[in-house]
Formats: sequence, C-alpha cells, structure tokens
Amino acid sequence: MSYMWHVICYTISDMKYDSSSHIKPLRPNGLPRDLREALKQARLDRGWSQRDLSSRLGLPQTHISGIESGKIVPRYDTLLELVRSLDHDLVMVPRPLAPVVQSLIRDRLHPYRQGEGEERSLYADGDNDVSTQEQRKDEV
Repeated sequence: MSYMWHVICYTISDMKYDSSSHIKPLRPNGLPRDLREALKQARLDRGWSQRDLSSRLGLPQTHISGIESGKIVPRYDTLLELVRSLDHDLVMVPRPLAPVVQSLIRDRLHPYRQGEGEERSLYADGDNDVSTQEQRKDEV
C-alpha cells in the first residue's frame, strides 16, 4: 500500500499542470477609459495640475499620470482617496441599473441638453398629448 501511495504522490507532483492559465487576474490592466477621463476632467475643473493633486494625496506626480493614462491601476483605498479629494464619490450600483444611473447623472449634469428645459409628463407620448398642449395654452 505504501508503494501505491508513493506512485500517486510522484504522479501528482510530476504533473505539468499550469494552474495560472486558469486563474483570472484580480486586478484589471487599467481603469476604464471613461473613469480615467472623468477623474482627469474633475481635476481640470478644479484647476489642479497633476502635481497639485499628487501633493494633496502624498503620491508622486508620475503616479497620478500613470493612473490617468491607464498604465497604473491604483489600489481601492488610493482610488477612493483620489476620487474624494476631487469632491466625488464611488458608488456601488447593480450592473443592470448602471445605464439608468448613468443617464440620471448625465441628465443632472446637463439638464437642458435633451428637453431644452421644458417639463414633460413621464407618461406622455411627446407633443401629441392633448391635455399637455391645452395646459400650456392656459398657462400663457
């Protein structure tokens, strides 16, 4: 029995199984481009250079440049501190709701882009809603 055990152990240790090819890396290659662009735009909106931001965070300027270019993936705590220093926050959203949340944020940041400032009924079919047109005539 002990001979069989040694054969099994030797066979297992001699296997050329590369487990790393089946392991998905935990860290991505870089932050998503839209996140990097948003971070850069938030920095520019505050009038800060990369050096200004790096001195506030205690990081080298090259680290900020690497994050913005996608060459460096920051640790979560560094990303959180970076985002908060730019007066923003990270929010976890269920993936199916992400487009809705992004739309709400876009509408909040640019409220007059689509509807040019006019209020619309949530359930109206556009300008064909008779009650809305009559209400507008009464308001004028």
